[in-house]
Amino acid sequence: MLEAIGFLVLSGALWGCTNPFIRQGTRGLRDVTATTWWGQAVAEVTFLLGNWKYVVPWLVNQCGSVAYLASLQRAPLSLAVPAANSLAFVFTALTGAASGLEEPLDARSIIGIVFIMAGTALCCHDAS
Repeated sequence: MLEAIGFLVLSGALWGCTNPFIRQGTRGLRDVTATTWWGQAVAEVTFLLGNWKYVVPWLVNQCGSVAYLASLQRAPLSLAVPAANSLAFVFTALTGAASGLEEPLDARSIIGIVFIMAGTALCCHDAS
């Protein structure tokens, strides 16, 4: 079970730590325009795939999905889903604040992070 928890933490970290950078990489996407809906779709995909600030964190984020699939083989679904997704919120908040891409953490955010971590720890302890 310890291996499953490791994969859950890894997937939450890879998902969460990349979210602020993916958001930053999409800046300018709203300025992309085309005359048809198909042309708009192609222009937006071209913009995103041509932007390393989007592609690199997105690829790392997809590695989180691979870690998540590995955790699903080792942990019950009732543990894997809430643990990985809640940890992604924690890592998103911490990474965004640490990198300066998001607002600094206030007291309410820190209390929320503590509650998420405590709840995740209780779920993991109960499953082991």
